[in-house]
Amino acid sequence: MPLNEETLKAADELEEQLIKTEILPAMSKDIEPMLSQIQRELVLVVEYKPGMPISVALSRKTNITELLDAKILELDPKVSHKEIGPRRKKVEKIAPATGLCIHLKNGEIIQEKDAATTFTTAIIRAGLIPVRNLGLKFCGINIVSTTIDSKYGRAQREAAPGLYVLTHSSTKDKVKLLDKINKALNLGWKIKIVS
Repeated sequence: MPLNEETLKAADELEEQLIKTEILPAMSKDIEPMLSQIQRELVLVVEYKPGMPISVALSRKTNITELLDAKILELDPKVSHKEIGPRRKKVEKIAPATGLCIHLKNGEIIQEKDAATTFTTAIIRAGLIPVRNLGLKFCGINIVSTTIDSKYGRAQREAAPGLYVLTHSSTKDKVKLLDKINKALNLGWKIKIVS
């Protein structure tokens, strides 16, 4: 049965997620201690064909793009945050909770129970990998990250296996981020804050 482009793209994304979330961490844990014995930089290319033995190619060129047309799959680095300590002033007035309403090009509306859920749903609709590839960050963390942050992990929502959407931002900042995504990916969305 022939596979259409959309199905192949979805399969590619799932395989990439499996590599990022399960294979890379396992390889790092097992291989890194052994590689630390080598004192010079190198690139190892693993070739996998189902049902065949794995083969590994070695190169002393350290820029992988010089070697082949490849997509680099890696875990996001851990972000170090400043520890300020407890607040001295009590917050007297908290702004009323606001939400988001997003009108899509096809007439659909995304409006969940709160801004964080709407934000996450919108990013899923835009495409987790395309949004991740934009490199948008907040508090130094990728909006779509492959790691759970030590400080803001509670504000990261798992949108797909191994992909986490950071919701730690004000509603206004969420609108700014969604505007950037909307323009970069040419989605034709209309985004507004609702009470």
